Amino acid sequence: MTEDRKKTTAIRAMVLVMLVCASFLLFVNGTALAALTIKANHDHIKIDFFYHGSTVSMRGVSDPGTDLIIKIASPDGHQALRQKGKVAGLLWMNVGELRFEQVPLLYSLHSTRKISDILSPEEMDKYAIGLESVGKKAEIQPVSSEAEKTKWYGEFVKFKESSNLYAETSGDISLNTNGGEQNYYVLSQWPYQAPPGDYIVTIYAVKDKKVVEMAETKVFVEQVGVVKSFAEMAKNSAALYGTISIVAALAAGFGVGLIFRKGGGAH
Repeated sequence: MTEDRKKTTAIRAMVLVMLVCASFLLFVNGTALAALTIKANHDHIKIDFFYHGSTVSMRGVSDPGTDLIIKIASPDGHQALRQKGKVAGLLWMNVGELRFEQVPLLYSLHSTRKISDILSPEEMDKYAIGLESVGKKAEIQPVSSEAEKTKWYGEFVKFKESSNLYAETSGDISLNTNGGEQNYYVLSQWPYQAPPGDYIVTIYAVKDKKVVEMAETKVFVEQVGVVKSFAEMAKNSAALYGTISIVAALAAGFGVGLIFRKGGGAH
């Protein structure tokens, strides 16, 4: 037997041993480990003239006995908020701007249990799971201290929560074990405030306070019809868009005036 054939035979033997070991691990105790999957039933949301938000349900399978965390988020980016204050001690006005970097525009979490009970702080920071962990990697300017950063990030989160763009919930993922697989399902409200773009949905399987497996899918949001046409007009033909907006406002006011005139006016 030549040297090359000996090497080939040895490699094949090693591969065979690895396959046998893998099969033993997968089928230990007669139960196959379920590969983590995720599927969104509504992965293409269309913003039309009558759009006022939507819902997205996610389902899939996981290994029995694991906790699950589902994160829906936009890619990290730049956002700015106006900073208000009293001018001359009398009037509330814009006195500056706070710039937030490396923060998602949309961030939503669902979990089988309270996240701090099933995942270690180190893992939360590693995978940016939880609003506190998101805040640790965020950059805010201008701030002069860590305490000031914490303060303004807290205000930023409150604003996002009031706009339905940031949310954390626990205990809302339904689980059902069948045939050695754990089936899960969750329904998530999709806020109308979320702008067009790609959003990433990630599921984490957690065991012993560590992420042991991940899977992801995407949700695409786009404007269609009249809404898309007006958005493109506002971007590419600002003057024309402004003229049409003024004409529409005048027409609406004229219509309201006619209604009140026919009704005899206010009494």
